[in-house]
Amino acid sequence: MAPTRSPVDDFTLAIAATMRAIAGDTEVVVAYGRDSPRLAGKQAYLPLPSRDLDPMEVSTLRGTADAFALRLRHHDPRIHAARMPDGAEARGVYNAAEMARVESLGARRMPGVAANLQAVLDEHYRAGGYAEIAQKEDAPVGEAVALLLRERLTGAPPPVAARKLVDMWRSDILSKGAAELDELVANAADQDAFTRSARRLIANLGLAEEDENQELEEQQEGGEDDQDQQQQGSGEGNEGEGEDSESLAARGEQSDDTEDGESEAGSAAELKLDTSGDEQPTPTRRQPKPDNFPPDPGTGDSYKVFSTAYDETLRAEELCDGDELTRLRRHLDQQLSGLHNSVSRLANRLQRRLMAQQNRSWQFDLDEGILDAARLARVVVNAAHPLSFKRERETEFRDTVVTMLIDNSGSMRGRPISVAAMCADILARTLERCGVNVEILGFTTRAWKGGQSREDWLNAGKLANPGRLNDLRHIVYKSAEEPWRRSRKNLGLMLREGLLKENIDGEAILWAHRRLLARREQRRILMVISDGAPVDDSTLSVNSGNYLDRHLRQVIHWIEARSPVQLIAIGIGHDVTRYYRRAVTIVDADQLAGAMVDQLASLFDEKLPDDHAGGGRRRRLH
Repeated sequence: MAPTRSPVDDFTLAIAATMRAIAGDTEVVVAYGRDSPRLAGKQAYLPLPSRDLDPMEVSTLRGTADAFALRLRHHDPRIHAARMPDGAEARGVYNAAEMARVESLGARRMPGVAANLQAVLDEHYRAGGYAEIAQKEDAPVGEAVALLLRERLTGAPPPVAARKLVDMWRSDILSKGAAELDELVANAADQDAFTRSARRLIANLGLAEEDENQELEEQQEGGEDDQDQQQQGSGEGNEGEGEDSESLAARGEQSDDTEDGESEAGSAAELKLDTSGDEQPTPTRRQPKPDNFPPDPGTGDSYKVFSTAYDETLRAEELCDGDELTRLRRHLDQQLSGLHNSVSRLANRLQRRLMAQQNRSWQFDLDEGILDAARLARVVVNAAHPLSFKRERETEFRDTVVTMLIDNSGSMRGRPISVAAMCADILARTLERCGVNVEILGFTTRAWKGGQSREDWLNAGKLANPGRLNDLRHIVYKSAEEPWRRSRKNLGLMLREGLLKENIDGEAILWAHRRLLARREQRRILMVISDGAPVDDSTLSVNSGNYLDRHLRQVIHWIEARSPVQLIAIGIGHDVTRYYRRAVTIVDADQLAGAMVDQLASLFDEKLPDDHAGGGRRRRLH
């Protein structure tokens, strides 16, 4: 007897059939998994739905599939790439406008598709925290243009969470580009005319040079001839589209230094995809480029990043819903039930040492201060004896913050990451009781073997020595200000299947270091927990073999030599002492708790060098 299909099976089959119908292409293939949603040619990758088929999950998955299908049907990547403007902000507006055009063509004809796309938009802006934007500088103009354009094309108002963003930019956009918005609406069915209008709108908004726009218009005729030749040489239009459409799944804008003018035509086909996929919500913050550290002697070059456009810094809650976080945390506790007691004992030992440093003490037999009543008896016995005073000794325990930076790479999978999560959790609770603020961070990449950055590099013609060629994912499990009880379950996210990928340690340490420098505490400690050297196959395959290793050494040397942050490292099965001046290597993950406690205790026991960063010389800790 044939096996019975589950509701999830029926749902996934229906999604695939609907995608083919909307795209008008029976060759569209749909695959389901735990990775982020993306479109590669005619292959669509979607998150596998959960068994209970939550209504919100169903709507957002349908919306993601509909967006992919509409892109296959209505978007020509050659036309889009030919008029891609320079500048990250200009590209953001250009991409967002095209995405609004493509999706509105389906939403206007199919009410069901409109509802699905609206669900994705609502979740995107809610999860992205757009309702909390307070300043115009933090409000992306590309998002505002896209929402105003959607409003005019479909008649649907902006999502509730995005209304503040739209209101911040509405008057500026309408005063400078009302005519161009009308043109965009009128040309929605003609991508060629639409892109021309989009470029004029970008120029009017001051995001691109006017002479650049005029030069573009003068070259339009020749560009169209070139496009015709490209179409003849590449066979059927859909085949050419398949080569470029994967990059359309990218979110956000590219940085100014990702490509030169010649390479843009090959890599400019990325569009903003508003999805709330299983593992990839759109980040609300973009990471800054790493500091420009001096090169190693004799190398003659410095660390480069091909693109920061797809890097993201997220809170654990943005990668996973509350129910799943609770389940993962419960699973973590069950895995480490035997280790919990031993780690707690070590943590209590550290707490006693820290509390001992904070005990009050008194100075006696002083000439001034508080009258020492305990010594009045000797004055009564001998009137010639002077009165005795006492004064409370000022505590020498410094205001402290500790950041634990945990390697979330694939090689940590299994017991190492479980032990690291549990130790960080228990030590955070312990240090909090001692008045020490604790931050827990993780670092990995968004994809294996290169993500959207690599796609852009391939489309740009495989430029030589591109630098880092993967998309960073930095995770905040617990911020320094957040109480332990509120973030406890976040650490269970480390057990989530598909989270742990590759590790680029140098930039992760820079990120954690910058966060510490912004803190007000006198003592700032950065503890790195890792099981190996930095590894990213995509980056190392096109740069020198020690590219990431060399950058990590530069970062560590700079922090140890010039920064007020105290840096320590613990290597699990890997000798990190060749990188860090203060480090320890353990053979088994079960030794991690003892190593963390010993390293922290030694830092608290030693004297802290004078630091002028806080304004004046500080007392030494005895």
